Amino acid sequence: MGGDSLAMRLNAVGVTALSDALDRLAIAGQAIGLVPVAREMKFAGPAFTVRMLPVGLTGGSVGDYIDDVPAGAVVAIDNDGIMDQTVWGDILTYVAHAKGIAATVIDGVCRDSDRCVSLNYPVFARGVTMQTGKDRATADTCNAAVQLARVRVEPGDWLVGDADGVVSIPASRVAEVLAIAEKIEVAENAIMAAVAGGKRLDEARRDLGYHALQTRITE
Repeated sequence: MGGDSLAMRLNAVGVTALSDALDRLAIAGQAIGLVPVAREMKFAGPAFTVRMLPVGLTGGSVGDYIDDVPAGAVVAIDNDGIMDQTVWGDILTYVAHAKGIAATVIDGVCRDSDRCVSLNYPVFARGVTMQTGKDRATADTCNAAVQLARVRVEPGDWLVGDADGVVSIPASRVAEVLAIAEKIEVAENAIMAAVAGGKRLDEARRDLGYHALQTRITE
């Protein structure tokens, strides 16, 4: 499955169905609390991970790694949920958009949010603030395991976001998760069509095996 077609299918099915599929497979992938700068933003792509640390005595930049991020990737920044310093702003948004990077997800905050909106570049974070991360935080490690809202994310894991939030899917399980999510989406659409045709909701759910699709698989 090609990366572009996979991203399209993940975006099409949406985060809520993917979250249900993760639950069914007992995969902890829901990055609770990370939301889009604008509701219409959505994305899907493999993670390019960045771990931020306080600058200490070493100095360093919050964003010089951006030149190494490939097109189609999602910049996944672990800033430990810190709310009083940004690690993403105007220039990084401009460069990422120009390079064809898919999105940025921050366990922390961003700034210059108008630029994200004007370029329709997806940025998901805990919120926004004006205060810079310069001389406060530095990109210490790239392409190593990080945490996003207490979810472990390895380089290359698939991140998907829309108005309902962000999920992380292990690269080795993405086809399995997507297949279940697509079945859930089909069942939900069929249930709504059946109810529109006059069927009771409980009957429609039972006839389409909806509850089984959301039940955790056991060995």
